Amino acid sequence: MTSTVELPRTEGPGTGRDDNWRVIVRNDNHNTFDHVARTLARFIPGVTLDSGYSFADRIHNRGQALVWGGPLELAELYWQQLSEAGLTMAPLEQG
Repeated sequence: MTSTVELPRTEGPGTGRDDNWRVIVRNDNHNTFDHVARTLARFIPGVTLDSGYSFADRIHNRGQALVWGGPLELAELYWQQLSEAGLTMAPLEQG
């Protein structure tokens, strides 16, 4: 007869590699709509210039917008690229 050994968790629930991480851009007083839209279109997959302007409008009117969600490694990459381009970023959030 075989037995199953369950190993203890080393991390809490929700810490797997496939967890959904949120990249959020915040409104500020120094980035133009054009810069925000073009930066999002440049770095975030699937964001066109038109949808970049929609995000810029949402960021301006709501104070922030979720621009991408997915695995941690990619979230960190996109967050860093947007931050280095001068956008005001919220800390990464786990969804």
